Amino acid sequence: MDPWELATKLDELKRQQRYRLRKTIESPQGASVQMAGQMFDNFSSNDYLGLANHPSVIKAFQQAAERYGVGSGSAHLICGHSAEHHALEEELAEFTGRDRALIFSTGYMANLGAISAMAHKGDEIFQDKLNHASLIDGGRLSGAQVKRFVHGDMGQLKQLLEGSSTRRKLVVSDGVFSMDGDEANMQGLVGLTETSNAMLMIDDAHGLGVLGEKGGGLLEACDLNQQQVPILMATLGKGLGTSGAFVAGSEELIETLIQQARTYVFTTAMPSAVMAATRQSLKICQQETWRREKLRHLVARFRKGAEQLGLNLMPSQTPIQPIILGSNEAVMAAGEYLKEKGILVGAIRYPAVKKASERLRITLSATHTDSQVDNLLLGLEELFC
Repeated sequence: MDPWELATKLDELKRQQRYRLRKTIESPQGASVQMAGQMFDNFSSNDYLGLANHPSVIKAFQQAAERYGVGSGSAHLICGHSAEHHALEEELAEFTGRDRALIFSTGYMANLGAISAMAHKGDEIFQDKLNHASLIDGGRLSGAQVKRFVHGDMGQLKQLLEGSSTRRKLVVSDGVFSMDGDEANMQGLVGLTETSNAMLMIDDAHGLGVLGEKGGGLLEACDLNQQQVPILMATLGKGLGTSGAFVAGSEELIETLIQQARTYVFTTAMPSAVMAATRQSLKICQQETWRREKLRHLVARFRKGAEQLGLNLMPSQTPIQPIILGSNEAVMAAGEYLKEKGILVGAIRYPAVKKASERLRITLSATHTDSQVDNLLLGLEELFC
């Protein structure tokens, strides 16, 4: 007897090629990883700068674990907020040019906490239709009315804002969109929020570390300040190679989140050792500009080769390089073929993306070699040509 019909629903997911399986990695994250004793070129990770297994980041983690232990023991507002948390928050605030920053345990929790703390019933939230699930869920959780505009369509957003009569309006967008790899129209978003007296929140999870001269992300690259983008969220587990997330902004914003963001207040703090490791990776991110230069080189090399093969690329200049295949079946078959060639890529299916836009999500890292990219292109040529 299965009153919830769990087995039936799982079988239906399998029939639709939507059933997800976890990959068990037996090595550190990197340009190559080991699974079941076999090494694979890894083009499915968000470790864009190659810092997840950096020796000095590991050393910082180990030294902090010796000093602080493994667990933080409590929530930030009880006794879980260590000197490492505090120092990292101050360094992230300086890095992003904001008054203050606040550490969250995950990016999902940061977005849920920030949006639900800022917007409430009677307010309106305007979201790009391709925003990350955590931004969409944050809007739902807040109780505010959520209105979604076509991806990147500033004309539709303008109409929605002009048609709004509410006093408190929040516009929310990814900075770099996680599935398409394209960048938000920051000048358009800033201009519309300024003229409509709305607040702007940007999730720069996939831009931090990757964009900007010092890796400050899309906002650094666009030279946008705290007044223009009052709420900045970014994660630590992608470009910086560790784990967790933060929100940066004004003194009043951060104090409001400390008091009202439930995903901050009611959860155990991240381990101090992760914070110490992130402080080290943040230094490397700023100092070793060659990592971003290498990424730009690899992106250009891949795109040139993929265009020569006639592949259906999207207009992305970031390390996220999707190839549209158009069905769950095609994506799964392509992913398995490349895996047999010793290459791991992300096979992204509906409903993670809309129907007919199912894709291979190829991601590049500064630690990839030219020969690895060429081998990937060879595998794609054998697969599609």
